[in-house]
Amino acid sequence: MAKDLKNDGGTRLTVHVPMRWGDMDAYGHINNVEVLRILEEARVHAFGPPAGTGLPGVEVELPVFSELPEGTQALVVEHRVRYLVPLNYRNVPARIEVWVSAVKGASFTVAYAIFDPVTGTKCVVAETTLAFFHEGTGTLLRIAAEKKAQLEPLRGESNFR
Repeated sequence: MAKDLKNDGGTRLTVHVPMRWGDMDAYGHINNVEVLRILEEARVHAFGPPAGTGLPGVEVELPVFSELPEGTQALVVEHRVRYLVPLNYRNVPARIEVWVSAVKGASFTVAYAIFDPVTGTKCVVAETTLAFFHEGTGTLLRIAAEKKAQLEPLRGESNFR
């Protein structure tokens, strides 16, 4: 999997996620369900895989998920996706900008913009709200001050205001 993570000097990280041939629908567009997979890949490229999953790989700039305490899960609470124009299949990775649009007591929201890698057209904007869940107690966890400080440099505007 190609990984190109850079901070653009502002509040956004840029990652590149490959589009797969099988991601296409009958019209040559990336299927809406596969867009969510691309968003998941972008989130993992930017913030690291959840603790205890996968094998070591490239270090991430902000290991939000990979440095969670034992028994803590990062769970998706909500996805919001707006399709602006079709994202057509290309055999080069899509460019995705990733930032944090909200940090609350027990959740935070990751925002994205997916761009056509050839034309630069913004095709999709989306947001994913996540919460930390402690498996042993079955409770949501408040976001620690250290985690909030880790997310703060990536604070930016919501795609849905």
